[in-house]
Amino acid sequence: MAKNTICLWYEKDAEEAANFYAKTFPDSSVGSVTRAPGDYPDGKQGDVLMVDFTVAGVSCIGLNGGPVFKHSEAFSFQISTEDQAETDRYWNAIVGNGGQESECGWCKDRWGISWQITPRTLMEAMQAGGSEAKRAFDAMMTMKKIDVAAIEAARHG
Repeated sequence: MAKNTICLWYEKDAEEAANFYAKTFPDSSVGSVTRAPGDYPDGKQGDVLMVDFTVAGVSCIGLNGGPVFKHSEAFSFQISTEDQAETDRYWNAIVGNGGQESECGWCKDRWGISWQITPRTLMEAMQAGGSEAKRAFDAMMTMKKIDVAAIEAARHG
């Protein structure tokens, strides 16, 4: 068990979400599934209560806690991509599985978890600073899914 684990609250689909993440992202897997030892406000004894899983190397627990708490963009996974094909693959997997597009490389999966699908070239431009960062930033601000070629063109003026 990891010393620090991210706990994500789901209404009732933690196991389904964990399985989706495991098949979508490398270095991801589903571990143990814990069933409720008794009835609780939003479930019955024997229902899936918690799921241990890993997303791109990050340890997580999915907790089926009912409809009380909702996800927000205040928490997101940021997935670094190498090229347009990888960017498209993750974006399309999330959005195409009942998710929704947002702005600037952000999207939300069907369970409400926010994802930043961020090409490496964009982060390199931001770290470079100055006019290169400004051009890449301005280009990004016009996008939903990041267009790697457009960011590269912006970086080089």
